[in-house]
Amino acid sequence: MTETNGTTTAKGLNTVGLAKNDYRGAATTLCAGCGHNSIANQVIAMAYELNIVPEDMIKFSGIGCSSKSPTYFLSRSFGFNSLHGRMPSVATGALFADHTLKGLAVSGDGDTTNIGMGQFKHIMRRNVPMVYIIENNGVYGLTKGQFSATAEHGLKLKSQGVNEFMPVDVVMEALASHATFIARSFAGDAHQVKELIKAALSHNGIAVLDIISPCVTFNNEDDARHSYGWAKEHQEPLHDFTFVPMEEEITAEYQPGDTTTVTMHDGSKIVLKKTSRDYDPTDRYAAMRMVQETSEQNMLLTGLIYVETQRESLRDIYKLPKTHGLNRFTAKDLRPSKASIKKVNDMMF
Repeated sequence: MTETNGTTTAKGLNTVGLAKNDYRGAATTLCAGCGHNSIANQVIAMAYELNIVPEDMIKFSGIGCSSKSPTYFLSRSFGFNSLHGRMPSVATGALFADHTLKGLAVSGDGDTTNIGMGQFKHIMRRNVPMVYIIENNGVYGLTKGQFSATAEHGLKLKSQGVNEFMPVDVVMEALASHATFIARSFAGDAHQVKELIKAALSHNGIAVLDIISPCVTFNNEDDARHSYGWAKEHQEPLHDFTFVPMEEEITAEYQPGDTTTVTMHDGSKIVLKKTSRDYDPTDRYAAMRMVQETSEQNMLLTGLIYVETQRESLRDIYKLPKTHGLNRFTAKDLRPSKASIKKVNDMMF
């Protein structure tokens, strides 16, 4: 037996009596080395460490590789896999009906910034209290690697050519749309991802996490002999099937305020800059300036970028009852009294 926060629990169990395995989901079907799997693992670790009861959470997703992720964690939680780009509407309705649940949504860069951009804008404007994770890899992985709206200008993909369009910056969009919690991380920085999700879950409002999550299948160079493209060109196929080679997960460990260069699966490099300890995430203008400056320097700013704690969330605006959700009202709660019906009828005459 061990003592945790004043509560005696069996070894390996948290304060609600659950083991880490109780927070897992189905076995992943994503590519080996995919950053999405790492994020799912951090959701599991986060929930276990925060002593969350799985039935107190609800998961949401849209369509895409990223939107398969909720299958791989919190199997005991409520969940809804919605239409492409429509997840924000479903999440808004569900959390309005039962605001006692903790909402966690997983979307992709295509699901959010292409077909779902309009809905993404409105869920931020309404400040719906939930965690909104965007697993960002710059391509439509599930539909064979087309450019998404976040693909960098000049990116070359074998089947798509060169991307001629400027990318959508998720963090800048969130700042422009007045989201009240905005952060960015890299899937390989496991500790930062986990801690940011913890912080986001405690926020009373929309918490947007843009997590760069490399695609090991489509974002690679054809002239690398261990790449998917080279193997496809040089194989002598016996059957018509596709093989995705196993890759090692990319990790990164560096200190606040530091900058590090990470080599991706395709040999390309990205530069990460972690916010410093004295950075003020409550200064919206400073946040916009920092995002713009690091973008111009080809750096990826990670960490908590902006947070606002004073603005009311959707449930506060509508003064939803604190005791239980609308979906748990009884007939007695919903049936109007004779006096109230008479009052309404009297208004008609």
